[in-house]
Amino acid sequence: MSFFKKLAEGLKKTKKSLFGSLGSVARGFSKVDDDLFDEFEETLIMADVGVNTSLEIIDALRAKVKEEKIKEPMEAVEALKGIMAGMIDDEDSALKTNTKPSVILVIGVNGVGKTTSIAKIAHYLKGQGKKVILGAADTFRAAAIDQLMIWAERVGVDIIKQSEGADPASVVFDTIAAAKSRGADVIICDTAGRLHNKKNLMNELEKISRVIARELPDADKEVLLVLDATTGQNALNQAKEFKTAADITGIVLTKLDGTAKGGIIFAVKNELSVPVKFIGVGEGMDDMQPFDGKQFVDAIFSKDEDEAAEVEE
Repeated sequence: MSFFKKLAEGLKKTKKSLFGSLGSVARGFSKVDDDLFDEFEETLIMADVGVNTSLEIIDALRAKVKEEKIKEPMEAVEALKGIMAGMIDDEDSALKTNTKPSVILVIGVNGVGKTTSIAKIAHYLKGQGKKVILGAADTFRAAAIDQLMIWAERVGVDIIKQSEGADPASVVFDTIAAAKSRGADVIICDTAGRLHNKKNLMNELEKISRVIARELPDADKEVLLVLDATTGQNALNQAKEFKTAADITGIVLTKLDGTAKGGIIFAVKNELSVPVKFIGVGEGMDDMQPFDGKQFVDAIFSKDEDEAAEVEE
């Protein structure tokens, strides 16, 4: 099964709540007018696109309708699709792992799928022919270390760990040393996500960053925030909080297959100006893939399952 088909399948709930509703709204109108725009706006908000982002999208649609003299409601839906694709299609969405080694720090609160996301990204990179090593730098919870060890074994990658309560920066130092000696291409480090004390989190990440800068001054570095799409606007609020504590370079959006709130991806991208790097649309190891904005919009606007299955990346 192509990833596009998996994507279309995984986004069924969002597709129904967003595209299905937009199509239903458009078919109820004979012309493009303010009432139609209002209905579109309400539909976007209900799909967790967010109030501010929805307003921006509708303003852009109004301008496009006027400029292109669009008269038919379904043509307005197509124009809307183009606007939304342009909003999230970002050349910065590609993961930067050009140096050897490159470093990826992964942050996020408990329960969002952080550990499994690390495993799936490691699996993806391994499939790209890269040698990956994991660093268990979330030493705040013993369970975090144990879980990462299990996943490292499943994926078939090395892991560096210390005991619960160890200095996270020390774990990162050891992981970098191991990566150098073993010829690893990518280092992925789990880090604590304690939002209740942003100062501690910030200090911890700054210390880790200093170690990386000292030991790997020229390395590509990503700081990926994992968000649970099923939480909708709460995910956006979490992202805003983390952005004040960390220099986030990308978002990993998980559990899109379990929610009708996939519209949150537009709000996250628009309001944070941070690219989405990976999305997860299932529990399988291959169900997390690099994010492609055009592909995402094509999936949620695809007319039916048969058509979706035939569209290629």
